[in-house]
Amino acid sequence: MIIRHNKGYLEIGEKTLVTGILNVTPDSFYDGGKYNDLESALNHARKMIEDGADIIDIGGESTRPGSSSVSADEEIRRVIPIIKELSKETQRPISIDTYKAEVADEAIKAGAQIINDISGLQADNEMARVVAANNTPLIIMHIKGHPHNFPKNPIYDKLIPEVILFFKRRIEFAVESGITRNNIIIDPGIGFGKTPKHNLEILKQLNELKCLNLPIMIGTSHKSFINNVLELSEDNNIPRYNSRLIGTLVTLVIAIIKGVNIIRVHDVKESVQAIKMYEAIELTN
Repeated sequence: MIIRHNKGYLEIGEKTLVTGILNVTPDSFYDGGKYNDLESALNHARKMIEDGADIIDIGGESTRPGSSSVSADEEIRRVIPIIKELSKETQRPISIDTYKAEVADEAIKAGAQIINDISGLQADNEMARVVAANNTPLIIMHIKGHPHNFPKNPIYDKLIPEVILFFKRRIEFAVESGITRNNIIIDPGIGFGKTPKHNLEILKQLNELKCLNLPIMIGTSHKSFINNVLELSEDNNIPRYNSRLIGTLVTLVIAIIKGVNIIRVHDVKESVQAIKMYEAIELTN
C-alpha cells in the first residue's frame, strides 16, 4: 500500500511503521490535557518525528472506558489547527483518529492523509462516502459495542474467527461504498470490547489476520490489560501508566513477529529502539 501525501509517499510493507499518538483532549487515559494548546501539541509532534515516527495520529476525542463523547464542532476545534500547521512543516503523513465523517472531511481538507475509524465505518453513515470521495487510506478497527459504550463483560464464542468475520463484512461494505480495497488497513482493536484474556489471545494469534491480505496495525500502548497481567503497583515513584512501558514494548515485538505492519504508540523513541533491536537480530546472517 502506498500512502501519498503532499510531499511524497509512504509505502507500507517495507518496514515496520511507527505511528505516534497525539491526543489533544483533556481526558485521554495516558496524556489527557498535556497537549491541549497548539504550541505544546506541535512540539510533541515534532519530538515524535525527531524520535522516528513515520505517521502522526491526531485525535480530538477520548474513547477510554468511561469517557464522554464530544460534538463534531468541538472535535474540529481541537484538531484542525494542529493538522493545518503540522502539515506545512512535515513530510510525515498525518492520520485523523475519528469516527465522525464531518471531522474526517475537515481533517483531510486541512492536510491529513489517513482516516483512523475505531468504529469500523459503523458510527457514521457518511464516513464511507468521505473516504471514497477523497481516495483516502482507511484504518478499520474491530470493536465490540460502540465508542463510549463497550460491554462490561464481552463474550465471544470463537474470538479470532469472529474478528475475521467482522473484518470481512466491514471490508465488503467499504468496497461496495466505493473505497478501494488496497486503501484499507485493519486493526484488531486491543481493549475495545475485549477482556484482558481476549487481548492476549489476539496478540498470540495475530498471524491469523494475515488471511485478509491487508496491512495490520496494532495499538497496545499502555493499555490496562498490561497492568492486569503484570499486577503493577501504584505504591512507587513511577507514574502508573509509565510503569506499563516494558509490558508495552514486549507486546509490540510479539506483534511484529506475528506480522503486524504498523504499531501505534505513545513512546516513539523507545518503540523505534525496540524495533531496531529486533530487526538487528532477525536480519543477522
